[in-house]
Amino acid sequence: MPEILDLARTQVLERGVGLDEAGVSAVLRLPDEHVPDALQIAHDVRMRWCGPEVEVEGIVSLKTGGCPEDCHFCSQSGLFTSPVRSVWLDIPSLVEAAKQTAATGATEFCIVAAVRGPDERLMKQMREGVAAIRAEVDIQVAASLGMLTQAQVDELVEMGVHRYNHNLETSRSYFANVVTTHSWEERWDTLRMVRDSGMEVCCGGILGLGETVEQRAEFAAQLAELDPHEVPLNFLNPRPGTPLGDRPVVEGKDALRAIAAFRLAMPRTILRYAGGREITLGDLGTRDGLLGGINAVIVGNYLTTLGRPASADLALLDDLKMPVKALSATL
Repeated sequence: MPEILDLARTQVLERGVGLDEAGVSAVLRLPDEHVPDALQIAHDVRMRWCGPEVEVEGIVSLKTGGCPEDCHFCSQSGLFTSPVRSVWLDIPSLVEAAKQTAATGATEFCIVAAVRGPDERLMKQMREGVAAIRAEVDIQVAASLGMLTQAQVDELVEMGVHRYNHNLETSRSYFANVVTTHSWEERWDTLRMVRDSGMEVCCGGILGLGETVEQRAEFAAQLAELDPHEVPLNFLNPRPGTPLGDRPVVEGKDALRAIAAFRLAMPRTILRYAGGREITLGDLGTRDGLLGGINAVIVGNYLTTLGRPASADLALLDDLKMPVKALSATL
């Protein structure tokens, strides 16, 4: 057994203290034959420090496409030739999407907008949309609207938005290779305001953007420093017309190494399957990840890419005897 896995048992599993950057790097470099051992330890860590429940979430785009930012992986940027054009979702459609999400058993519904940050039109749409959802659907509402001002953070809290998603996307040292229209520090500032407001922080990123193993480990350590309530783990699904459209898909074994490593860096965090797992891991790999540290799933489709059917994920959770987290009684 490699030394790093012995350390993971004594430090992470027994004491609940996450691995540091060097430890994460060692897990990411494990030989193939030791990946199942790492996944087993990561699963044991998840069960001990998070429990068996799996949180299920659906997402919908309130404003799709036409974004002024140049995130090189994103087909919603208005600066690229990718075939996504600006569209707004009306309030009845938003409520219907929330109802459909709740019908799958999901406890979380995230409203997403492709913007640098919300303007007054978008905040008005959010106010009306969140109020309409809360009046008709028994589900928690989260939001992902880009970078915020303090006043906007306060307004989202007042609306009843309980969790805010704002991904750092990649490590601080690699960020400028992926986005040039804003900085990693600007994203960090929004996350700090959200955390200080009392809203739950949802922050993760995308693996496979061209980062090195060391930068992947750096990213895990930076997320651990932020200590978000939830980390969505995406794997690049290269989009035609974007600067990263020709990048290769992450190898399945590397994706599983990352799942184990991020769990061992953040033993108490919700670690959520997000975009790209379908093409990176497939059905068998998806099962391996759920038995290797993952304890939350986005069901259905993503913003501009197709996901697995919700029924397939729910059937898999049932087969694995993993209970779906119930809706909080405090709603």
